[in-house]
Amino acid sequence: MANDELVLVIPTTCLHQAGYFQGYRASNPSLVSAILQPKQYQFLPRSKVETDPTFKQLIPYVVLRSGDLFFHYRRGANGSEQRLRALRSLGIGGHINDTDCRDSTDPYAVGMLRELHEEVQLPQHGTARLLGFINDDRTPVGSVHLGIVHVLDLDSPVATARESSIADAGFASLPQLVNSIGEFESWSQLILQELIRESNEPTVTV
Repeated sequence: MANDELVLVIPTTCLHQAGYFQGYRASNPSLVSAILQPKQYQFLPRSKVETDPTFKQLIPYVVLRSGDLFFHYRRGANGSEQRLRALRSLGIGGHINDTDCRDSTDPYAVGMLRELHEEVQLPQHGTARLLGFINDDRTPVGSVHLGIVHVLDLDSPVATARESSIADAGFASLPQLVNSIGEFESWSQLILQELIRESNEPTVTV
C-alpha cells in the first residue's frame, strides 16, 4: 500500500465491552464513551489493520440530507477501497490519518471534516450530527472497520464531487433509493433500512 499510511483504530475489545452489536445501532452514551474516546485511539499501518479484525478502523460516514432528499453516488474506479468499487453509497468519509492529530486533541473530528471537504464541495456550512454506529462483521471490509454515522442537513440539494472516486452523484428521495437498495454497499443498505423504519414509525402529537 502506497506510503503505508497510519490510520486511526481502536481495539475491537472496546466495542465488545460497550455491548457488541451487528448492524446499525443508534448512538448512546455507552457506545460514544467506548468508541469516540481519545485515550483508546491508536495509529497503526493500514496494511496491518486491513486484515486484522482485532482492531477496528474508525470511519466517519456522513449522510448529506436536504429535506426529503439524500445525496448518493457510485464509487468510481479511483477509490482507495477496491472491495467497494462500483457499488452505490450514501456516506461521505474515509480513514482518519495521524496527520489529523497534529494540531488537535480530537483527530476524529478533524479527520471527518477533512474527508468531507476533500470529497465534496458544499454551498453552505453546517454541523454533522452523530446518528449512530455500524458494525458489519459479515464481510471482510466490515470486519476491520467501524462506521460512525453522521447526518449533515443542507438548505438546498446541492453538492459537487471533488474526486473521481465519486461518480454519478445526485440527490434522490428515500423511495427512489430503496427501489435500488441492492446496488448499495452494505453500510448504506443498513442506513436505508433504518431510514425506512423511522419513516414508518407513527408520530404522536402531545
